[in-house]
Amino acid sequence: MNYDDALTTAIDRLHTEGRYRTFIDIERRRGQFPHAIWTKPDGTEQEITVWCGNDYLGMGQHPVVLAAMQEALEATGAGSGGTRNISGTTVYHKTLEAELADLHGKEAALVFTSAYIANDATLSTLPKLFPGLIIYSDALNHASMIEGVRRNGGAKRIFRHNDVAHLRELMAADDPAAPKLIAFESVYSMDGDFGPIAEIVAVAEEFNALTYLDEVHAVGMYGPRGGGVAEQLGLMDKIDIINGTLGKAFGVMGGYIAASAKMCDAVRSYAPGFIFTTSIPPAVAAGAAASVRHLKGDQALRDLHQERAKVLKLRLKGMGLPIIDHGSHIVPVIVGDPVHTKKLSDMLLEHYGVYVQPINYPTVPRGTERLRFTPSPVHNPEMIDGLVRAMDGLWSHCALNRADLSA
Repeated sequence: MNYDDALTTAIDRLHTEGRYRTFIDIERRRGQFPHAIWTKPDGTEQEITVWCGNDYLGMGQHPVVLAAMQEALEATGAGSGGTRNISGTTVYHKTLEAELADLHGKEAALVFTSAYIANDATLSTLPKLFPGLIIYSDALNHASMIEGVRRNGGAKRIFRHNDVAHLRELMAADDPAAPKLIAFESVYSMDGDFGPIAEIVAVAEEFNALTYLDEVHAVGMYGPRGGGVAEQLGLMDKIDIINGTLGKAFGVMGGYIAASAKMCDAVRSYAPGFIFTTSIPPAVAAGAAASVRHLKGDQALRDLHQERAKVLKLRLKGMGLPIIDHGSHIVPVIVGDPVHTKKLSDMLLEHYGVYVQPINYPTVPRGTERLRFTPSPVHNPEMIDGLVRAMDGLWSHCALNRADLSA
């Protein structure tokens, strides 16, 4: 085989399908988010507004977070120095895990380098802890959950998205004595729809199954203390394992699970993805702990976030744009073609300073390619006006005409 030619073929295929992903170089400026500076290929700079970030509440710029990180950096230095088992556990990691356990009303929490790793490592380890475990996974679960379930070597069942009747049908067909776990999400990030937590909990109780809930796109933003949708519904005590991220609403980096002390201890002791990975830097842990602690008491920020999302959705709906609205903070505008989606993204950036990445297959099904906007409390009304004007100009004048967008 000519390996270089094989790589060229693989990459060319993405270009042909319009799915080749390009990165743009941006520099966030302290205190100015969501504004950033885009360095163009020719070296010139342009100010842009970031509309596709997952720093949902702007906590990556919050003074409380920055102060905690600076203090920890000055006190401890840059890195953690090792895995959690070998010198990489510090007082900052323990403090963060205590904050997370308290947030979710659990006995313990376990911090990983990312929520992807937390999902993958935990779900791939559970069959070691519960021999014969059957995992029932929602069809639209995140890639990290799918990978963890796929790699664990145990039995798995895929139920149709949010279809509790199908889930129950699958569970009823299996051995009543077999250990079972249902893995699902609270907010699905591409459509912004909610998982039927109460209904799934009821099925889990009926079949004596564990529940595993990914709250990555909800922690910090939902519930009276930011514990997620399960907290908002008063159901956190019904969830056995909660997965969350520190890299979205909390504005820093990392992921975690929150569960019983015994569950966290078992995962800590058996999961290779935890055992053999260098822990997050103390400064990151300190910033995350400060963010979690702050958001437990900042309902005003959560309210403003929901208000901004509601306003943007109303404005885009008023223009007749095909948006998906399930009542969450995520605002997808369906374009339906990868080439058109990329062209719209490029034109928004170049002509209007609006930065929103195209979302294509395999992240979403073919034919549902989209622009996914994530308004935050720091996107003020003037920024929303600018985005709406840009979308109106491109959508109405181009009318998604293939000739115009492909030119």
